[in-house]
Amino acid sequence: MTDILSKKLESKLDDKLISKSKRKHLEDGFKKGKVINEVLDKPTVMTLYKMITDHIIAYVNGSVSAGKESVLFWAVDDNEKNIALKIYLVSTSNFKKREPYILGDPRFSNLKKGTKNLVYLWAKKEFRNLTQCYDLGMPVPRPLYVTNNVLAMDFIGKNGSPAKTLLNSEVDAADYKQAIKIIRDLYHKAKLVHGDFSEYNIFKTENGLVVFDMGSAVDLRHPNSLEFLKRDINNITKFFSKRGLSFEDPAVLFEEIIK
Repeated sequence: MTDILSKKLESKLDDKLISKSKRKHLEDGFKKGKVINEVLDKPTVMTLYKMITDHIIAYVNGSVSAGKESVLFWAVDDNEKNIALKIYLVSTSNFKKREPYILGDPRFSNLKKGTKNLVYLWAKKEFRNLTQCYDLGMPVPRPLYVTNNVLAMDFIGKNGSPAKTLLNSEVDAADYKQAIKIIRDLYHKAKLVHGDFSEYNIFKTENGLVVFDMGSAVDLRHPNSLEFLKRDINNITKFFSKRGLSFEDPAVLFEEIIK
């Protein structure tokens, strides 16, 4: 029976798998629509299929954003709760640029050769970083599940539309203060440095800022953690400076944080 369902699922992949608009369920748990082949390859599809049979998700509505390294899908669980599925692209070569964020992090010392292994490890790394922060009450999406190149977490937004990032939002002094607090709490509470902290990776919600894309975050023992911290501070300072807000001297702020 499982083999029949698997074949049935695979046969529907290339042309009719996912749709944001139609609410009609297919027997395999997916909805109709087109698929990006390099994202939903056979192993990824079977991973999603297992997530459906394990009741982690009920179905997938469609993609909501795409980057060079991953695509974000809007999924729904059995209770109609929105879930974000971050699917990392196994076929991309961009992950080779991410090696410096893993090599040197003592939490992830066993890096096997090959892009697929790097991608799988990156997914686990992001899940662990999110868990580390979420358990401390920090403003990050709640991690739910990770396997292979698929990470499931709370969907930050409404009705399949992600919350606006800082880049696309009106910002004020309170946003600046919270952004700096997040950097400080990452360092002192979670013992992490984000490594890619910018207006592109922070949501502005009704309840405040939420930082995401935590795969780049490194342990403080990473040899480049302080350089990454300086860059994070400089990047977010430049953003708020361009928006006409006053800010602390990045060099002074860096010294205050590492005390």
